[in-house]
Amino acid sequence: MKTAWRKVPGSVCAPCGFKAAAVFCDIKRLGTGKGSEKGKKRDLALIVSDVPAAVAGMFTANQVCAAPVKVSAKNAARKFARGIVVNSGNANACTGEQGRKDAEEMTRVAASVVAAVYDPRNGKRKAASAVIDRRYRKIAANEFLVCSTGRIGVPMPMANVKRGIADAAKHLTRSPGAARAAAEAIMTSDTRRKEIAVEFKMGGVPVRIGGICKGAGMIQPQMAAHATMLGFITTDAAVESNQLKPALESAVAQSFNRITVDGDMSTNDTAICLANGQAGIEPIEQDKEEYGRFSDGLNFVTRQLARMIVEDGEGVTKFVEVHVKGASTYQYARKAAQAVANSTLVKCAWFGEDPNWGRVMDAVGYSSAKVREEMIDIFFNGAIAVQHGMASSTPQETLTEVLRNKKFTVTIDLHLGSAEYKVFTTDLTPEYVKFNMGE
Repeated sequence: MKTAWRKVPGSVCAPCGFKAAAVFCDIKRLGTGKGSEKGKKRDLALIVSDVPAAVAGMFTANQVCAAPVKVSAKNAARKFARGIVVNSGNANACTGEQGRKDAEEMTRVAASVVAAVYDPRNGKRKAASAVIDRRYRKIAANEFLVCSTGRIGVPMPMANVKRGIADAAKHLTRSPGAARAAAEAIMTSDTRRKEIAVEFKMGGVPVRIGGICKGAGMIQPQMAAHATMLGFITTDAAVESNQLKPALESAVAQSFNRITVDGDMSTNDTAICLANGQAGIEPIEQDKEEYGRFSDGLNFVTRQLARMIVEDGEGVTKFVEVHVKGASTYQYARKAAQAVANSTLVKCAWFGEDPNWGRVMDAVGYSSAKVREEMIDIFFNGAIAVQHGMASSTPQETLTEVLRNKKFTVTIDLHLGSAEYKVFTTDLTPEYVKFNMGE
């Protein structure tokens, strides 16, 4: 039976027991006497669970990875976490030993100030359960994950960062406004927030999954279990960490790892999921039907967020789905799809609304996928451009008309098997080049 997804407001704050806050603390300030070049834009956020939550994380496969990735990968290997501290404006990448110390300090500060907020003795917050507050008042630094995005190779302005974390903790709340603020705080070159939350029933009980993400350039995540794409998912479902991890891996494989804007893998790509069990359902077991429903919900949320990233790519004007089918193996389908999706020549033709199928054929040919030229068919939104490896009889104007759409699909049928793969990508525009020419 198909699960009915009902979209609800609040993204990461929609699931029970999650709060968020975001502040401006001038992380871009580098001692020049100048403030943030974008004004007082929020640049630091906290996402916190009221109780310890099962945690799963996936991180960039780039051999040069940022200090926060190294710290978070270690902390995500634990069974539980309380929250995430994340900043924009500085990637804390290629910053050496000091960068690692700064990332760890961010987790220590976050743990300390959040614990103080939840301490029933401080009079600042009335908890839903004083017993729970007393039990979990002490929060260890490794119960927080840390993420950063922004300029590479610049030291973190830790005085500003620590002040910002303390300020954010004082404003933690469960509201759509807090979630929106967090989604804004993690943006860099993004032009709009990326957030979603859905509700569905499991055993008659409403369960929610919410998420926010950021990403517009340096986008071709390939996250391994062990950018910039950052994705944060919260859920009030009860899922243990060892079962949450494979669900997240599957969701990322079908979403964030299938998008590309410019073919560059970031040093900071991260996806984190927290499940705190506050919906009140029984723990989900991997071999039960409920696990499948939960996984479907997680897949839906991550796919929607992934599409938002591509649609907001730096300077893009086209959203393109590249669908390779009829491959002899899954890996061949993936290689062919990624080659087409990342081809500079193909992406330039899409921007120019030129149905230059020869460039698509060329990319398929050099992709290292197993192909037979005389068997390849290529379609633009169902209009056949190439039949049996040669030009079809479809009028050029018909194909051009397809590329005038803001969204279209390029389907490549190799006719060698049943394997298929999809990648979501964009065109390449002069605006992208101008944006990335440097400051």
